[in-house]
Amino acid sequence: METTMKSTVQPNKQQLLNRLKRIEGQVRGVHQMVENDRYCVDILHQVSAIQSAMNKVSLALLEDHTHHCVAKAIKDNKGEEAINELMDVMKTMTK
Repeated sequence: METTMKSTVQPNKQQLLNRLKRIEGQVRGVHQMVENDRYCVDILHQVSAIQSAMNKVSLALLEDHTHHCVAKAIKDNKGEEAINELMDVMKTMTK
């Protein structure tokens, strides 16, 4: 996975941080479930909930990126590069 040194101000930063904190708590809960030898199906349900929550974070970031970064790049005549970058990240997300 390639990372870039670009940065931006997240328009919904606090909402994202709140979601991530909830996910952190869910992951800690799954860790405890494994430590306490809980039933596999119960653990899998929690893992599924974590994956769903992470997908929502990804989609929120993707939406913000499209509405702000990509839209700005298009206005600045750098749309092709931004769209290619967006498509690359979407391909990675859907693997």
